[in-house]
Amino acid sequence: MSKENHMMEIKDLHKKWMENPEYKAEYDALEEEFALMESLLRARTQANLTQEQVAERMETSQATIARLERGKVMPSTRTLKRYAEATGTRLKISFVPL
Repeated sequence: MSKENHMMEIKDLHKKWMENPEYKAEYDALEEEFALMESLLRARTQANLTQEQVAERMETSQATIARLERGKVMPSTRTLKRYAEATGTRLKISFVPL
């Protein structure tokens, strides 16, 4: 099975599971964390950098960057600012109405 087909299956499963109110509530509760992980990955890929390169620029380990990007740790704003600098981006935090 190709990676593209596998991703389609995952998207289809997710869509089906979102019909379950309990799954949807849990997923929605994690929305901000998913958005943060996606933003980190987007910044790094748009900068055309590897995790190792970002780690070197931040003077940390590749494992630390991997944990950050997988959402295994909740980073401080200072860490996010360092990540932004390492990827040539600017950190922007905002509050939006509910």
